[in-house]
Amino acid sequence: MKTLFLLRHAKSSWDDPSLGDHDRPLNARGEKAATLVGAYLGKHHAHIDLVLCSTAVRAVETRKRVMTAMGSPYPPVEHERGLYLCGAHTLLERLRDAPDSATGLMLVAHNPDLHELANALTGSGDHSLRHDLADKFPTGACAVLVFETLHWADLEMGAGRLADFVQPRKLS
Repeated sequence: MKTLFLLRHAKSSWDDPSLGDHDRPLNARGEKAATLVGAYLGKHHAHIDLVLCSTAVRAVETRKRVMTAMGSPYPPVEHERGLYLCGAHTLLERLRDAPDSATGLMLVAHNPDLHELANALTGSGDHSLRHDLADKFPTGACAVLVFETLHWADLEMGAGRLADFVQPRKLS
């Protein structure tokens, strides 16, 4: 079995209009949300073996806060510019290239890509969670999907079971 954690970056700041989109940091609300989600994941879910993270500042800061709140040991992290606003298909292809030694894989990226990917991969799971996911993938949220496969290369649309959909506003 493989467990995929799809984490959308937390709320970012628009305070500095001179910053480009890629360089916007988290705002205070985003910092709090990332910490809440990380603490929840650390308490309720299995180990993460590898993190694939967009290089956007808000994604990197979200990943750091989530990992800190989850507690050690910290998994290896691969920061990739190609995960920044690249489309759901590109995200899926990157996941299919992940090493099979990672049973728990976290992807930290952006909407609308993550929302589209999560909905496409989800084929079963709690009705209420699936409804929430179909409706919206808010900043700082994390969809936890479980796949009955040994190989990331075998990820198929609709094959994932939505085990959890963690939303910061429901944790605070």
